[in-house]
Amino acid sequence: MIRNLAQGQRVFTSNAFLVEGERTVLVDPGNDFDVVSAVREHVDALDAVVLTHTHPDHVGNLDAVKEAFGVDAWGFDVDQPGVDHPIADGDTVRMGDHDYLALHTPGHKDDHLCLYARAPGILFAGDLVFANGSFGRTDLAEGDRATLVESIDTLHETVDDDLAEMHTGHGPSVTTTPRQDIELAGQAARF
Repeated sequence: MIRNLAQGQRVFTSNAFLVEGERTVLVDPGNDFDVVSAVREHVDALDAVVLTHTHPDHVGNLDAVKEAFGVDAWGFDVDQPGVDHPIADGDTVRMGDHDYLALHTPGHKDDHLCLYARAPGILFAGDLVFANGSFGRTDLAEGDRATLVESIDTLHETVDDDLAEMHTGHGPSVTTTPRQDIELAGQAARF
C-alpha cells in the first residue's frame, strides 16, 4: 500500500509517500506539516526513510521523523545533512513488499534518485518528471537542463511499457500510461 501523506496539505511541501509492507518506508518526509502524526494514523513504526533528493521541501520534516521513529535516512549523498546511509546508482532498495532499482538521475539536483520496481510496475520519480509531461526545474543550484534530459532519457529506457504507477514529488500520481508522461517530459525538456 502506498499513501501520499501530504495530500491536501496547504503548505510548501513535497509529496510524502508511506510505503507499507514487509519494510515500511517513508519516501521523502516533506516539509511544514505534521508528517509524524500522519504516519502514526496508519502504522506504529517505520523501518527507514528514503530520499529522492535533499531540497528543503522534501526533507524539512526529516529530523522530526528520525527522532519520532528512531530510523535512519537513506539517500544518494551522505555528505548531505540528515543522510545516514548511501544509495548508489544500481543499488536495490527494499520498500514495502518490493525491491526497487535505484537510478541516479541528476539534473534537478545532483543527489537525485528515482526508484523503480519492475515486477509491480511502480516508480518513484521525485522531481525528475511529473504528470502530463512536466519536468523538474533546473534554475536552482545544481540544476542543469542537459543533464536533466539525459536522466529523463535513462529513466525512459529503463522502465517497461507496463509501468503502472508513477509517484511524483509534486502533484498527482500517474496511473494511466505513466511511461507516456516520461516520454513527453523528455520531449518538453529539450525545448
